Order: sequence, then structure tokens, then C-alpha cells
Amino acid sequence: MNFSIGICGLPNVGKSTLFSALTKREVKISPIPFSTIDPNVAVLEVPDERLEKISKATNIPKIVPAFIEFVDIAGLVKGAHQGEGMGNQFLSHIRHCDAILLLARAFQEENIQNYLGKIDPQEEFSLLETELLMKDLETIEKILQKTKDEKEKKLFSFLKEEVIKGKKISLISLPEEERKRIKEIQFLTDKPVLYVINSNTKNSFFEKENLLELNAKEELEISYFSEAERKELGFKSSIKNLIKMSYNILDLITFFTIAKNKEVRAWSIKRGSNILEGAEKIHSDFRKKFIKAEVVSFEELIKFGNWKELQKNGKIRIVGKDYIIQEGDVIEIKI
Repeated sequence: MNFSIGICGLPNVGKSTLFSALTKREVKISPIPFSTIDPNVAVLEVPDERLEKISKATNIPKIVPAFIEFVDIAGLVKGAHQGEGMGNQFLSHIRHCDAILLLARAFQEENIQNYLGKIDPQEEFSLLETELLMKDLETIEKILQKTKDEKEKKLFSFLKEEVIKGKKISLISLPEEERKRIKEIQFLTDKPVLYVINSNTKNSFFEKENLLELNAKEELEISYFSEAERKELGFKSSIKNLIKMSYNILDLITFFTIAKNKEVRAWSIKRGSNILEGAEKIHSDFRKKFIKAEVVSFEELIKFGNWKELQKNGKIRIVGKDYIIQEGDVIEIKI
């Protein structure tokens, strides 16, 4: 199962254009709001130069990268949490994503309606985050109406107070046990956020953590060009940066496997995951059948080239169920 990022924004900010640039396939793009009702889903490769290096060092030609999903969700509007603009349907699509990409408009185009009526990415981000926050408030109120558990009432009453103050769920300080309970609910403002400004100017608008500026229309036009043609034109795509930033906000790391010396594969997993979670990622049966695992670092594998040489030089670590997977680990599960 891949980690997913929902692309959200006001109507006509370029969500479908960006999605087309990511996927190199045409999706419905319209100058009027709400042309996208059902979300489009794309599974994209996570760029990682280490795969080629492992393939070369081990002489295994087949490579399988890690993947990440992007979901093109229809435009949100003011009042979406109350159902405006089919908002409830769209917000439910966001709930199933692991992270949110908020896209704001900073391009002038007379033929495409501007919902805000002006160029102001900061205001767009603020409006979108308010809608997500209001939806979370609605969720909290529904829980409070239903629960009879005093502990639950206390927790969600506290959350309600904080959300009314404008605080995102992710920024509310909670004990670990309560934080786990919150995670189950999939609050929208508890999800990591990537901010993207779709601009056709060279201006920088403002500084913000996890912020990227790109030109979605230009990215789409150039996406069909070869690497050599892009270099000739002097165009540097921001798509790789977008995928890497998405990977980072999800707090993912990559580990590798060499399946029966037939393929080199990259896997995405949450930072801090143990070897059993990694084993399950590879195959659902591996968690139950797990005995131990052999682990080497990417750097050691590149240096020695194959498993036998690594064994001969004492570089393979034997690990048990409690081992925490590290970035760049090359793992062989023993069952």
C-alpha cells in the first residue's frame, strides 16, 4: 500500500494541470469550478539514484522504485465544511490521504475564473486551512454528542477549545496515549501539509516551511520533452523536488531489498518503524513467519558488491524483531 497525498485548493488554481504534469496523462481541465468531482489518482515513482548504484554494484538489472500516490481532489470553497460547493464529498476524499498538498494560485489568466478575485496565495492557504479546521471542529462535536465515556469527553472538550482558538490538531500538545487515539480519527489538520504556489512569474511571494513555487502549465508543457531537450531549453523541472518534499513531510525513509538476486527494490516506510513492519511491507506473511533479518547499509553494499563478500568481511548484521530500520538499509528477511 502506497502513501498518498491529496492535492487541494480553491477552484481553478491549477490542480488538474499539476496532476497532468505529474502523470503525463490528460485529465479533465475546465475554466469553470467543480469540473473535477471524482478524484483522479496517480502512482508516481520516488526518484532515488541509489537504485541504479545498487543495480550496478550487484549486477542485477531489474529495478523497482518506491512509489507515492497523488490524488487530484476537486476545488474547496469557503463554507466547504458546511457542504458548500459539494464540500463534504471533497473533504471526505482528503480524509483518506496521508498528507495534504495545498495549492494556491499566483497566475493571471483572463479565461480562467479566479475564485478569490485577486492574486493572494497567503489568503488562499489561510482560507483552505480554516475549512479543514472547521471540518475537524464538526468531527469533534459529533464525537462529543455520541460519547458517554468521561475520559473521552474530557479529551475532546479540550480539543474543541483549542480548535476554536484556531490551533491545528497537529500543534496541540497531548500525552502519547491520547495522541494515538487522535491518529485513529484522521483529523484533517493532523495531517502533514505541503504548500505549493502555482505561479507564472519569477516573483517569490513569502517564506514558509514546506513551501514550493512552480509553474504547473509550464511543467505540463515540458513533461513530454526528453531530458536532453529540457537541458537544451534550459528548463529545470520542480516535479522531482515536489515528490521529494512530499516524501519528507510524510517522514518516510527508504530501505532496499535484493529479491533472490533478481531485482533491486526500494520500499517506503515511516521513520522509526521496526523490522516486523518492514517485513510486512514486503509480504503480508513475512511478519508472522519472521525469524531474523540480515542487514547491511547501502554504502557497505556498494563497497563490497555482493552478499558473499559482505559475509566474508563481517559486514552483515543479524537483527531481531526489535530492530529499527534505518535510512538506506539493505535487508534480507529470514523466515
